[in-house]
Amino acid sequence: MKMQLRPYQEEARAAIHAEWEKGHRRTLLVLPTGSGKTIVFSALAEDKVRKGDRVLILAHRGELLDQASDKLLKATGLRASLEKAEASCLGTWERVTVGSVQSLMRPNRLERFRKDYFKTIIIDEAHHALSEGYQRVLEHFDGAEVLGVTATPDRGDMRDLGQFFDSLAYEYTLPRAIKEGYLCPIRAMTIPLKLDLSGVSIQNGDFRAAEVGFALDPYLEQIAAEMEKICRGRKTVVFLPLIKTSQKFRDILEAHGFRAAEVNGQSPDRERILREFDEGCYDVLCNSMLLTEGWDCPTVDCIVVLRPTKLRGLYCQMIGRGTRIAPGKDHLLLLDFLWLTERHELCRPACLIAETAEVAQQMTKNLEGANVDGVDIVEAEEQAESDVVAQREEALAKQLYEMRRRKRKLVDPLQFEMSIHAPEMSDYVPAFGWESEAVKQEQKAALEKLGIFADEIESAGKAQQLLDKLHSRMDEGLTTPKQIRFLESRGFHDVGQWSFNAAKMLIDRIAGNGWMVPRSINPATYTPKGAQLWPILTTTSQPFFPR
Repeated sequence: MKMQLRPYQEEARAAIHAEWEKGHRRTLLVLPTGSGKTIVFSALAEDKVRKGDRVLILAHRGELLDQASDKLLKATGLRASLEKAEASCLGTWERVTVGSVQSLMRPNRLERFRKDYFKTIIIDEAHHALSEGYQRVLEHFDGAEVLGVTATPDRGDMRDLGQFFDSLAYEYTLPRAIKEGYLCPIRAMTIPLKLDLSGVSIQNGDFRAAEVGFALDPYLEQIAAEMEKICRGRKTVVFLPLIKTSQKFRDILEAHGFRAAEVNGQSPDRERILREFDEGCYDVLCNSMLLTEGWDCPTVDCIVVLRPTKLRGLYCQMIGRGTRIAPGKDHLLLLDFLWLTERHELCRPACLIAETAEVAQQMTKNLEGANVDGVDIVEAEEQAESDVVAQREEALAKQLYEMRRRKRKLVDPLQFEMSIHAPEMSDYVPAFGWESEAVKQEQKAALEKLGIFADEIESAGKAQQLLDKLHSRMDEGLTTPKQIRFLESRGFHDVGQWSFNAAKMLIDRIAGNGWMVPRSINPATYTPKGAQLWPILTTTSQPFFPR
């Protein structure tokens, strides 16, 4: 029986087809770990097979190839051929191939394929797509439509991926997945144990694993003692930097009364240990970065990250091992430690959902000060965002006051962003190449028609973001920039969160009073009926103007 897609998976499927139809041949799908990315691209593979196309699903690890093949069969009934080592898809009947990039990248192997052999290529874990091996395969099949699938990347990742991919077709966020019940809530607990990383150097963009292991070693007993208080009765996965550190920590945990096991890339009995952990024979599983991809155990309800990282994608992968829902599991507990380092880019629980570095820093500060047994990270992010908005409004009050005094009919973008409480717009960074280009004349004309002063907008991507926001607000029936400018010039606050009709009624009342605010109204405290007091969630990127 074919698997039924969830609503957001159907949305993603339609959005990807729409991007391809618009000519964006290389597009991205961003889904958090555990939300069914394999199911989505299996459905897309089926769509392409129905059209008579051949599809290549490309990955860099055997576990991912096996997972893709299994899910494809369960979700669609389609069998996949294998392109790996001695196995080849050439001469087989299957229209879908799961392929190892390490095998396909070899020149003598690629030469056996016509350049148009595959019409569609799906890249699992697309953050690897910029590597030499992937690029060699993609250059050979340069006429294919490409879908890259990845967990939520940070801005640096998106800028890098934008060098190859043309667009972001669809993004489903972790907070939305939690709120809609498809992933379990996450509670973060900060352990008041200070681990010193100040002497650890950087290699290939992240903390050097050998030095992390050395720095971590003196704290292992203390960490085990903390886990003894907190992790009893939980199914816990611990990520560590080195195999020898992982094995040592397993022994320490056993001495503290845990049923602990350890797996690594050299473990001959890895499959047995993973199966026994799944069945409940062990309550703690230690590993040295082995289980970041391609392993599912929904009953895991506690994650301990003892492998500090600067890479948000890697951090999300580790936490994602525990975000799946399971019977009797009401939340995932994430243990966080006070890593002492001068490098602010160290990933912490806030990095999972905070949209901006400013919100992440405030959220981390709030979590460290929380005197409770774990804090729901979605609630913590909402509080941090509220704190940041309040701080920004206070810091920018003078600047906004000066903007409102300008004799200009159009609204400054900054005033608009602050009024609608959209900090993610203020922190926008171009990801794809076209986004860095100059503002197009048609974009400028459209913005000015909608009431935005466009001369201060620095890029086409920023202009597009504003246009998308303006059109979504029109669809939601919220205030226009011109309404915001007029009412805030009269001393009203947060007009960007009002409804269009509420603002119109008040402006009509002011007009009828000779363009004076009626004495019965205090602008500083006035809140109309129908005010919109929550942010609008957007999940797709739908450019208003074609590039």
